[in-house]
Amino acid sequence: MKSNGRVLLLVGSARRPRSTSESLGTYLLEGLRKRGFETETLIIPKIFGSDEARNALLAATDRSDILLLAFPLYVDSPPALVIKGMELINRHRHAGQELKSQRLLVIVNCGFPEAQHNNTAIAICRRFSQEAGLDWAGGLSLGGGAAISGRPLVKMGGMVRNVIRSLDLASDALAEGNPIPREAVDLMSKPLIPSWVYMLLGALGWKRQAKRFGTRKKLSDRPY
Repeated sequence: MKSNGRVLLLVGSARRPRSTSESLGTYLLEGLRKRGFETETLIIPKIFGSDEARNALLAATDRSDILLLAFPLYVDSPPALVIKGMELINRHRHAGQELKSQRLLVIVNCGFPEAQHNNTAIAICRRFSQEAGLDWAGGLSLGGGAAISGRPLVKMGGMVRNVIRSLDLASDALAEGNPIPREAVDLMSKPLIPSWVYMLLGALGWKRQAKRFGTRKKLSDRPY
């Protein structure tokens, strides 16, 4: 079977062994593999431990036609190591004589129920694509990502039906050389569960952790 190209998934989460970012990116990667693409995955927080690892990242980037960047939101921004990875890729691309034609798709998830908290991070990534000479394929934004917590999407049932549909549409678009359709963006941004349920479960989880660490009675303290 002739390859349609090569796709590199860059996972920007430091959470191991699995993260929501990796679950989202891996599902999309599998969809592209079924559509005839060769695929590869690298974990960004692992690449800054040595020059060898950084060189491996740049080599993987060079041989790819599509870059998929999946990461969690850190205070309205990509994590610091993701930004460092962007800077590394940008310098490398401009160090050559000619920029290779490549596409970039970004998937951002946050802990807030509302997906719009990711807008600034997606704008940062879009600017990166412009600076690095990458073709912007689009950005997918998910709220309440903690509900996935690294689990495979295919095992999560109806809660992630819109997420799966969004990623399937994204796979089709990328395979056809098109940007991500608006329908995929809208589906990804739909809440996984009602906001009040998400916040209730989050509050219960917070109290459970406080009890485990013996600080349950201190949650309302105001030391400052």
